[in-house]
Amino acid sequence: MFVKLQDGTLKLSGGRVLAWSEWGAADGRPVILCQGAGMASAIPFGEQAAVDLGLRVLSVDRPGLGNSEADPEKSFESWAADIKELLDFVKADQAFAIGFSQGAPFALALADAGLVDGVAVVSGQDELASPDLFAMLPDELKGMVSLACDDPDRLEADITGMATADWLWQMIEGMSRPEDRAFYASASFAPLYRNALADGFSQGAAGYARDTRLAMGRWSFNAENIKQDVQLWYGLKDTSPVHSPDFGATLAKRLSRSELRQIAEEGSAILWTRADAILRRLSESQR
Repeated sequence: MFVKLQDGTLKLSGGRVLAWSEWGAADGRPVILCQGAGMASAIPFGEQAAVDLGLRVLSVDRPGLGNSEADPEKSFESWAADIKELLDFVKADQAFAIGFSQGAPFALALADAGLVDGVAVVSGQDELASPDLFAMLPDELKGMVSLACDDPDRLEADITGMATADWLWQMIEGMSRPEDRAFYASASFAPLYRNALADGFSQGAAGYARDTRLAMGRWSFNAENIKQDVQLWYGLKDTSPVHSPDFGATLAKRLSRSELRQIAEEGSAILWTRADAILRRLSESQR
């Protein structure tokens, strides 16, 4: 059973509201969870492990998703500035980050900004615009990535005009192998996932559209400059074309301190199926 510890909101210095859900140890080291595409509110994972490891997981709604007010100028840098204010608010001078799916570059941006001591990228979207990865993409995805690089305003407008929570749910189901589809569509998990997407689109599609523009285009930071430990977790049965065509191998080479785990028998749902191990390894990286 999934149980939230509590919800929180913070009025940022610029006047916007930033919202999150949290669980784990109330006085533990924060773990900023950068959720997947279009997701808001929380689908908790590893609740008991977080308590045992002294971790306080904060699942933060990115601007324009859920209860976080929209930021028309949202960027990786503005996201890092928002999280800096949140960490100051919870009086934390040390933190980790986890990036799931489309949340991966947002978690890495926090490392680039020096706000976290370690990162776990789980079924994460890689920098698809990098030449080594772009060549591996299917033609339809190449078109989206090219648009994100060459005409990002158009890509953002197109997605804003078409995307809905149901559309994204159907796309996730359609891109998944039977193993992942069975997990995502299970009676215990599907309502949580559907609610997370409904919350994510409660303000419309603009928040998701901006995230997609940022994640699919050329990232504004260099992965090579990240000095923190980065744990990379990929299931080799993950068939989503928007994650990583080589299951994190190229990203691992770009990072100066990385550890790549490719799990043969699993797919993209490893954030939940391997939750305890992910949290434990993240915690161990600073011992």
